[in-house]
Amino acid sequence: MSRNKPRGRGAAQLLGTFGPPPQPKPPHPPGPRDTGRVNRPVAPRRGHARMGHGWAPVEAPLVVYQAATSEIGGLFPLLAASGVPAVGARIGYDTLSGGAFYTHPVEWVLRGLATNPNLVVFGEPGRGKSSTVVAFLLRMMLFGVKTLISGDVKGEYSPLLRALGVTPVVLGRGSPARLNALDLGPLRSRWEGWPVARQRVELEGVVARWVKLLAALAEAQGYRPTVTDEAVLATVLRRLVGIADGYTRPVPVTIPDVQRHLADPDEELWTSTRFADRRQFLDTLRPITDALGNLVSGTLSGLFDEQTNVTLDWDAPAQSMDLSRLRTHGEQAVAVALTCLGSWSSLVTDLQEDGDLRIVVRDEVWRQMRLGLRAVQAVDADLRLSRAERKIQVLVLHKPSDALSVGAAGSQEAAIAKDLLALCSTRILFGQSTRVADDLAEDLALSEREQDATTGWAMERPGRALWKVENTPGYKVQTVLSRTEKRLFDTNAQLRPPRGRP
Repeated sequence: MSRNKPRGRGAAQLLGTFGPPPQPKPPHPPGPRDTGRVNRPVAPRRGHARMGHGWAPVEAPLVVYQAATSEIGGLFPLLAASGVPAVGARIGYDTLSGGAFYTHPVEWVLRGLATNPNLVVFGEPGRGKSSTVVAFLLRMMLFGVKTLISGDVKGEYSPLLRALGVTPVVLGRGSPARLNALDLGPLRSRWEGWPVARQRVELEGVVARWVKLLAALAEAQGYRPTVTDEAVLATVLRRLVGIADGYTRPVPVTIPDVQRHLADPDEELWTSTRFADRRQFLDTLRPITDALGNLVSGTLSGLFDEQTNVTLDWDAPAQSMDLSRLRTHGEQAVAVALTCLGSWSSLVTDLQEDGDLRIVVRDEVWRQMRLGLRAVQAVDADLRLSRAERKIQVLVLHKPSDALSVGAAGSQEAAIAKDLLALCSTRILFGQSTRVADDLAEDLALSEREQDATTGWAMERPGRALWKVENTPGYKVQTVLSRTEKRLFDTNAQLRPPRGRP
């Protein structure tokens, strides 16, 4: 005995379960025949039966149905827009939905999509990592967000600054620029307008930052400062800057000034710091004195131990310190320079006006963190305070091992560096090799499909990246650059021969 199979419901019956059945839309009546037209249609009623020539499997006109979006969603349930709000810098488009993809980390925090505004960028060289970061910086300027590149190791951001009319500070071989690591920065220009109470608070904060910087620089020389060392450094800095003089206009201080006071202390210094005699002071402070002396006479001599001789526009849309000429001095020289700039640039962000936002780019930050515990703690503190200080910290890395290779296995700095990724709610993953993608999948808890996207889809074209915002599914985003941006963001320009040369 045969049984007839039930027939499936049509589109009209399916949509009818959500409301009244849609009515077919009558085709438009053909207009009067115009015998005077030159461009008469020459295609058949169903189009040319060739690919790309508009061929249709059924005869036109087709039957058109009208329905609400909620009803059409039953027929096309997989068609959805991106879950990211359309606010901020327009980076490109979501390749799954086809819609535009916008980025504004602060708005993501305010709308509950992220817990902090920090971003970390991973990607192999040549995958569009730098161009995407620079496009983000440029387009966020339209919303009044200023940018500080705290150490441009490869000089990739200098073309953008010159296009904006800003001259980047170039440090290193052949450059006359000098930047005092203990410079007061914008504090000097705003000092006269503050009351005495505000001056006292700001100056104490600057001295505390300087103590951490000098301790980190000493640790970079292989010596870990003690609590006594830091207490003596704070006393010396207060005397040099003039805090004991009734908070008059602060006096400029340099690293050689501090080193000289430690190497040749007067009686008031060693008695106020509770040493029995001058000899005990010299013997106790000898390691940190020699460490600071190596900076004055070493590979960085003249870069950060003299008075600042460049004028910086604190209200410019972007500022950068170009360290590309320091690479010939070795990895440690670049790392020390990044540490000095990290402390110096904190003044710029700490003294910004209420309500202002600022982006701080830390390119190849792993160089700085390899100096020691205090350097890692400085980066960790900046990431934790980004919400309170209205900063968007951007960490640019190649692979997870850049941050995980800090310090010895099981050390305190290695444990802190491992947790830095958790302080960045937004992770931007460009193309990676399979081995590196396995590490990313383990550290960032990527799904198998997301891991495949980084090793396959993202490797097919520059500018493709998987954007992970907290625990949401990753967005497959293609960065789109204009012709002008492509010219400014060309990181391969140094590989091309000069114009006119074959």
